[in-house]
Amino acid sequence: MGARRVALVAGGSVIVAAAAVAALLVSGIVWPTRVAALRYPVQGVDVSAYQGAIDWPVLARQDIDFAYVKATEGAGTQDSRFAANWSAAHETDLLVGAYHFLSIDSSGGAQAANVFATVDRRSGDLPLVVDVECYAAYCDAPPSRAEVRAVLDPLLAAVERHYGRPAVLYATRDWYERYLADAYPDNPIWFRSVLTAPHIDDGRDWTFWQWSARERLDGYDGDEAFIDRNAFSGSRADLDAMRLP
Repeated sequence: MGARRVALVAGGSVIVAAAAVAALLVSGIVWPTRVAALRYPVQGVDVSAYQGAIDWPVLARQDIDFAYVKATEGAGTQDSRFAANWSAAHETDLLVGAYHFLSIDSSGGAQAANVFATVDRRSGDLPLVVDVECYAAYCDAPPSRAEVRAVLDPLLAAVERHYGRPAVLYATRDWYERYLADAYPDNPIWFRSVLTAPHIDDGRDWTFWQWSARERLDGYDGDEAFIDRNAFSGSRADLDAMRLP
């Protein structure tokens, strides 16, 4: 076999192998962070209307300890499945919390009012999460740090007063580095890192790690075939200690 033919065959094999790996990743069968993430014994999910109707007893039996449910977005939007998810999740043994998607287009006070009108304060729940990530035009044209903090700071202050615990801050790496790095020391960090183990450049420890956005579990049937998986950095007792008073 000539050198040129050997090179072509080898190159073709690499392409086929890469395509096979890509297909496994897209399907969720193989996920690069799964082995490392499952070393953490306390595991959970986060869900929204995209998962459709959820059979919470079925979902809760699958080696998970906690679930975060999308509640609100901005100053006037509520997740269409929140009320059903919130009620049914509390009937399981899972620790349950709600999350709010931050908008840069409305004030922190208005967003806090939306959260408080939607998410009742229950002793024993996990603290509220504020999701800080890009959306719409802000993905290509990120706002300034001052613009984000003008909305985020009053929202966090109001949430802590209302629920009695600092909010957890969820962020992608890009938005963490832009807006959260070296700030908010009292707010636990929920870090999204789906290709590698999480490393926060300012040296801070993560509390929650979203390690996959393409897992499959039983118990839901929505437009989204996959479900987000998350690890908690400590023990179940440590997670219990974060619950609302």
